[in-house]
Amino acid sequence: MGFLRLKMPPKFQLVALLAFAIVMIFLENQIQNLEESRGKLERAIARHEVREIEQRHIQEGAKEALVKEDDLVVIYNRVPKTASTSFTNIAYDLCNKNHYHVLHINTTKNNPVMSLQDQVRFVKNVTLWKEMKPAFYHGHVSFLDFTKFGVKKKPIYINVIRDPIERLVSYYYFLRFGDDYRPGLRRRKQGDKKTFDDCVAAGGSDCAPEKLWLQIPFFCGHYFECWNIGSKWALEQAKYNLVNEYMLVGVTEELEDFVMMLEAALPRFFKGATELYRTGKKSHLRKTSEKKPPTKESIARLQQSDIWKMENEFYEFALEQFQYIRAHAVREKDGELYLLAQNFIYEKIYPKTT
Repeated sequence: MGFLRLKMPPKFQLVALLAFAIVMIFLENQIQNLEESRGKLERAIARHEVREIEQRHIQEGAKEALVKEDDLVVIYNRVPKTASTSFTNIAYDLCNKNHYHVLHINTTKNNPVMSLQDQVRFVKNVTLWKEMKPAFYHGHVSFLDFTKFGVKKKPIYINVIRDPIERLVSYYYFLRFGDDYRPGLRRRKQGDKKTFDDCVAAGGSDCAPEKLWLQIPFFCGHYFECWNIGSKWALEQAKYNLVNEYMLVGVTEELEDFVMMLEAALPRFFKGATELYRTGKKSHLRKTSEKKPPTKESIARLQQSDIWKMENEFYEFALEQFQYIRAHAVREKDGELYLLAQNFIYEKIYPKTT
């Protein structure tokens, strides 16, 4: 360039510099385009390699995957009066079609706490009863930690909870009037005509704040402190178990969304569950008879208790967790919820396949 400056007039030097700059810009653009094309090519190659790997392992892994799926166990330790019968009916309706077994855990007098020896028996049954796998167990029992018994592969826990006062009101009238599921069955409090409001006004035991203490101990488990009414330790343990031991916990008020997400996460059991819930005759089968909503005064009186505050804190915690999971799983369009498609891929897979 120094030679050009000596031999070329200034005008031609400027033209030469501009031409050089244009060439450099052009080359930089070409390099950038090549890099982008290379990136696209690498991603395309990666996707192709993934498809090749998947195809190569489909036949090899099909039998192994089927064995693993057929070894699944789901436990639904259902809390009373949370729409548990409505949800369980879906599992019963799908078991033949999806080829799994449904087993009801019927404890004596509906006692949610098992003796130590029954805990051992139950863990052995669930773990070793191969003829019943894949299995969906349901019953009114509190959470049981399988790892305490040396089990490496734990079952999948799911559950549904409800606004604590609404749950108590439903249970109060259920004990007196039953439901439309088995209308002829005589209930324990049949003949008692007092409304829930009458009970609250009279300070009755069936509507006392202590009766709210149920969802926390069901999630807390078989420890003594879980059933110590008003225990802060039980509340924190219930929260811990909900997050760490349960795959999904729904709420009665949003049961359809719960069913939809279960179908997406566990199609081995729940394929077809959403459509069945929306169109089937049993989706809202069990309804408590003669139930009257409580007055604001009765609700306010219950809400003064520390027990309600703790149970409600747990319910709100579960609701927020459920809504967080749902926000990352579905989208709403035209008033309908739709599951999101797979949102990840594999790339940069080494060593390269031949």
